[in-house]
Amino acid sequence: FDMKLFLVFDRHPPKIKKKDIKRRLEQLEKALREWRIALQEHDYKKAFSKAVMTSRLTQSMIEDAKKLLRLLGIPYVQAPSEAEAQAAYMAMQGDVWAASSKDYDCVLFGSPNLVRFLTIYGREYLPSKGMTRPIKPELINLQEFLSHHRITRPQLVDLAILVGTDFNKGIKGVGPKTALKLIKEYGRIEDLPRRFQLDTPEYVEVRKIYLTPETTSNYNLKLGPLCEEELYCFLCDQRGFNRKRVELAARRMKQVCRKGEQIGLERWF
Repeated sequence: FDMKLFLVFDRHPPKIKKKDIKRRLEQLEKALREWRIALQEHDYKKAFSKAVMTSRLTQSMIEDAKKLLRLLGIPYVQAPSEAEAQAAYMAMQGDVWAASSKDYDCVLFGSPNLVRFLTIYGREYLPSKGMTRPIKPELINLQEFLSHHRITRPQLVDLAILVGTDFNKGIKGVGPKTALKLIKEYGRIEDLPRRFQLDTPEYVEVRKIYLTPETTSNYNLKLGPLCEEELYCFLCDQRGFNRKRVELAARRMKQVCRKGEQIGLERWF
């Protein structure tokens, strides 16, 4: 596929997301406890499924990823807040064709196109079930979606708030179908029957995050040069990667650059 991929990194999450971050940390700690118990009971299958749920992304890992991208000549963007919001902004500006994310948030942030499940191997691991499943890329066009359901983007955001987002819990018992029906009938959250009302400060803040997110126009998507010697020093000398494999990957990347083609990462390593 002729694709040019640019990565976007998160920075500071909105304050309202602290509850969700706390919940995720609690889930991680729970998985860690269950992993230890499974090891003690010699249930290695369960231990593995819990182990993959305990991984943490540290700041040093993020900095290593940025350095590697720079040495490879692949542009990346540092978002001021949510990466999905920044990716959506870039798509809305026409600087990229689509945002790619597993989550639907990019659509709520306004990305004209969202590509989900863009993977190398076409499979997804399900830790809770200890199995993998095949997945195929999924394309969502925002305007087609809105036209099909006869709603606006602000109404789509309200619909998501009713169901629940990364920033709010939503209403118990209200799923996507019910939320769509309510929004189409009443137009917006403020006009819903009392039993479906949400805490006003909360939903107003969540709505603002999606409709007017914090983004930046300070980015450069021009491909850079492959810094070969620095790449060997970083990956081989500092991080212990096999020199021959890295050299082979570098040669393949240079060939691709000369031909002006894009190939999958699995052919590089």
